[in-house]
Amino acid sequence: MSARTLLLSAAAAVLLAPAARAQQDPLYSQYMFNTLAFNPAYAGSADVFTVMALSRHQWVGFKGAPATQTLSLHSPLPGQKLSLGGSLIHDVAGPARQTSAFVDLAYRIRTGADTRLSFGLMGGVNFFQADLATLTTVQTETANGNISGKALPNFGFGLFWHSPRYYLGVSAPKLLENTIGTDGVVATNKEFRHYFLMGGYVLDLTQDLKFKPSFMLRAVQGAPLSLDLNASFLLRDRVWFGGMYRFGNGVGVMAQYQFNEQLRAGYAFDLTTTRIGAYNAGTHEIMLSYDFKFSTGRTISPRYF
Repeated sequence: MSARTLLLSAAAAVLLAPAARAQQDPLYSQYMFNTLAFNPAYAGSADVFTVMALSRHQWVGFKGAPATQTLSLHSPLPGQKLSLGGSLIHDVAGPARQTSAFVDLAYRIRTGADTRLSFGLMGGVNFFQADLATLTTVQTETANGNISGKALPNFGFGLFWHSPRYYLGVSAPKLLENTIGTDGVVATNKEFRHYFLMGGYVLDLTQDLKFKPSFMLRAVQGAPLSLDLNASFLLRDRVWFGGMYRFGNGVGVMAQYQFNEQLRAGYAFDLTTTRIGAYNAGTHEIMLSYDFKFSTGRTISPRYF
């Protein structure tokens, strides 16, 4: 089976099958530093105005492979209890393209001397389009086989409990199950609710070396659970390095460098362990984050999540 045939078959199954269920939201390896993309309660957790950009290129060398670009920003508001954030996400997978814009609002309360619990709400719109005519294995019933710029409004919620050293979060970023198509081609295809559970903890191994295990569990109706396990080390509060394992799907490595209290950059590389792995050269993910200092307070350094 060629790579093109494999891609077209997968895309057709996701877009056209009446009972199709799949992971529709973008996948990230550096999720612990990109939490706002799926949990609005993360907004303002660093107590500074943060801007983060991430670009993920999946299955390099595979024609029509998924690619995702994310831009997020968030900050606490005066008074420190309310936080505001926002995300722009552009996701491409074969003939399908999605561009979404969401606004996040979080309310934070203290639950201890150094812990906070945040309640988050998010709302926005996802613009979906698909050029189904490019799927040569599919017989479309429309004139051109396209879905052009369909607006899918949605909202979600999240909880995020954290201290400077550990965190636990749960979220459902899209609660509405919007119908994507009603033209007889994808009439039964819709957005399905995704649920996320994540957590992590930072341990001191030596004076210069820290260890952070973390996990991400994703769930969507009718599809297998997706679980990421990560093990990262922080050397002299500057250099992150470690590995990840995605059950039944892939393995990878990641690294991050903290240039100063405000600027950090990260990179992750994944290898697919499924049949698709034979047709691609892996997945690359690049992240850049900057904390703006508009007050006399200090930026949290280093940032563990």
